[in-house]
Amino acid sequence: MPQSRDRSRRREGLVVLGGRKAAQAGAVWLVGAGPGDPELLTIKALKALQAAEVVVHDGLVSDEILALAPASARRISVAKRKSRHSYSQDEINRMLVAFALEGLKVVRLKGGDPFIFGRGGEELEACRAAGVECHVVPGVTAALAASASAGAPLTHRGSAQAVTFVTGHAREGAEPDLDWASLARPNQTVVIYMGLSMAAPIAARLLAAGRAAATPALIVENASRADERRVLTTLAGLADAAASLKGPALLIVGEAMALARDGEAPALIETIVREARA
Repeated sequence: MPQSRDRSRRREGLVVLGGRKAAQAGAVWLVGAGPGDPELLTIKALKALQAAEVVVHDGLVSDEILALAPASARRISVAKRKSRHSYSQDEINRMLVAFALEGLKVVRLKGGDPFIFGRGGEELEACRAAGVECHVVPGVTAALAASASAGAPLTHRGSAQAVTFVTGHAREGAEPDLDWASLARPNQTVVIYMGLSMAAPIAARLLAAGRAAATPALIVENASRADERRVLTTLAGLADAAASLKGPALLIVGEAMALARDGEAPALIETIVREARA
């Protein structure tokens, strides 16, 4: 192949391997890797990973999970950390399609669940538009792992009749566009993904909309991993508590978080419970 032709298509993952028609049809699997603990990987996800010929993975997928793919499988990191993106979403979409059209079994391995703030829907649409077979394997989303490890149910009779997942991520420097009045209603749990850096304005918005300052709040960093860290606070103290963490982390606000434990500050838990019942 002439060098000039190769150079324009050289970026890893965007090259149609060999440039020839695939002998057999490939396919894409959008696989949820869970929050990090390999034991939370589903059996279906494990089977898909073990059959993969190409693994296109997020930066938050643990090495222990990546090691479950065959040694011969090509591994491509498409890590996205705030403004530092190694690949745009459009490039990732084209990468998945290109590999599948070469007849390869492609696993798009995502932290948590592909369809919960994971852009799995965009990748599914790209595959459908290209006529590529696409399968979705759900994963344990971080909110479930964080809730379980802290011993704080996301729904609980008498204190949490609903749970809402929202994203705290917005354009750089902008606040998330959310229905603050709805989120401020009592007796519900609000889980904010990717909200650590926006904890102060998020807390301010909820307080301004009427959510009680004493509402229990929990921050979980690296949910389910060996270095998991949990910080218990209240909505009024959420911003200060978040300042001590670097993420990735979840913010969880709601009366049921009074049941959470961090294993280090039982006195704080008792204070939260008293304030929530006042």
